[in-house]
Amino acid sequence: MTNLEGKQAPQFTLRNENGDNVSLADFAGEKYVVLYFYPKDATPGCTTQACDFRDSYEDFSKLNAVILGVSPDDEASHTKFIENKGLPFSLLVDDNHEVSEKYGVWKLKKNFGREYMGIERSTFLINPEGEVVKEWRKVRVKGHIDDALTTLQEITKA
Repeated sequence: MTNLEGKQAPQFTLRNENGDNVSLADFAGEKYVVLYFYPKDATPGCTTQACDFRDSYEDFSKLNAVILGVSPDDEASHTKFIENKGLPFSLLVDDNHEVSEKYGVWKLKKNFGREYMGIERSTFLINPEGEVVKEWRKVRVKGHIDDALTTLQEITKA
């Protein structure tokens, strides 16, 4: 997958944990979107990442940004994850991995000698004009949210 930085972000509409449709276009002209793709609800790395975003949620909000998580899990799984961890943002259902494929994060993965298709942890910062201003692929959770926040602070100052 080619680098999306500097390009228009692929448009999408996905269901959130409440079954409501959420589109990238909903935020056009108004908000920055921190779109993060993660493999699975309530797994160790994904929980740490979600909680780090939760703990920095106010800082992102002050910079006019909305956080959206995307995984193949269904609404019920997302709802339970949100309730268990007190997440203040929506999680979107990409059960057919169509959006993950558009963003180039649906990849062949290997784990303990087993190969399977799944999400490669990635984050995209999209400006109000719908352009990807920064992307992080193959994300390592530790320090990632701070990096994303710092990048957003620099962009919004410019």
